[in-house]
Amino acid sequence: MARLKMAKTPQDWMREAIALAIRNVRSGHGGPFGAVIVKDGELVASGANSVTASNDPTAHAEVVAIRHACRELASFQLGGCELYTSCEPCPMCLGAIYWARPDRYYFACCKEDARACGFDDALIYEELGRLPEQRTIPGNSLLREEGMVAFEEWARSAAKVHY
Repeated sequence: MARLKMAKTPQDWMREAIALAIRNVRSGHGGPFGAVIVKDGELVASGANSVTASNDPTAHAEVVAIRHACRELASFQLGGCELYTSCEPCPMCLGAIYWARPDRYYFACCKEDARACGFDDALIYEELGRLPEQRTIPGNSLLREEGMVAFEEWARSAAKVHY
């Protein structure tokens, strides 16, 4: 007799993201963050924080999962997908989510929970509201006119892919 396959609920997918975060901590591989990406009720990709293990400050769970999902789906956008992450995305991950364009994302813990555990993104949120030259790590425009040539080329390019 064939077994019925039960569809997973959003809570089930979130539990998978949380379990990834817990396994990541227990393994000593990275921080307490896990993410899964789902499409049409099927797991497309997952990721766990590996910042310290890989010496890559961009290796947050959401970014790792997005990279894997985009490779798996052969697309730079994740339309039709949902992302489940164990914690509210930091500004970098939120930016990656918006660039990837999944239909929605869910998170378990909030940024205040992360802050209480020593992960504080408040500085970055504050910095985004400042002019680049007034930030803790100052940014200064340089050679704008020369840099505009790349944008002008892009505007004329027949091969460009809009995103």
